[in-house]
Amino acid sequence: MRMSVRLNLPRDMDSVPAVRRLLRCALTILHVDRQSGVDLEIALTEACANVVTHATGADQFEVRLDVADDHCAIDVLDNGPGFDLAAVQRPTSPSADNERGRGLFLIKALTDSVRMHSAPRSGSLIHFEKSFA
Repeated sequence: MRMSVRLNLPRDMDSVPAVRRLLRCALTILHVDRQSGVDLEIALTEACANVVTHATGADQFEVRLDVADDHCAIDVLDNGPGFDLAAVQRPTSPSADNERGRGLFLIKALTDSVRMHSAPRSGSLIHFEKSFA
């Protein structure tokens, strides 16, 4: 079985728990193990929170979920100002006392592969995937 969902969401914090719940439901229906599901929920939360925080000028963003029995792929896209891709390609471990800067580090730690694309004034895409045992 496979589920694919494409969502256009308002760029505000209320969108984050809504898309996280949708992912959780899809993973539950497909009987994905709980730890993999938690990892994906955290990664998705961080990706969406980054859009809400940093994609100034964008009024909405898009999330694409593609969930199967053995694999999940997620895209989070926005049409904000973009970011310096070179500066975030190798995020270092954030310091324990820092309240910010954990998003990309967590996404890379909790998923199997991550791709990012960003262009000035054209927006950003983060794509991440996780395979299930």
